[in-house]
Amino acid sequence: MRMQEMYVIVFESTHYAIAAEKVLKEKKYQFDTIPTPREITASCGLSIKFNENLLGYIKKDIEESNIKIKGIYEIKKTDNEKTVKQIN
Repeated sequence: MRMQEMYVIVFESTHYAIAAEKVLKEKKYQFDTIPTPREITASCGLSIKFNENLLGYIKKDIEESNIKIKGIYEIKKTDNEKTVKQIN
């Protein structure tokens, strides 16, 4: 059984997602900009995906930049099962 764990920040708008992407690139964090997973919201949008070790740093930098987030989610994939849990 193989488990994959990731974290996703969902934003109030695409504008905020792009602003966050810029801030995080300047900090040279390792992350991906992805379409918001449909398990989180049915609407279109962009999210930031990253590993748990960066959670505190990314959250702090986004908040200090006054970028509005809709939520932070933990996504776990085990074989064919995916669980999504809002952590903030």
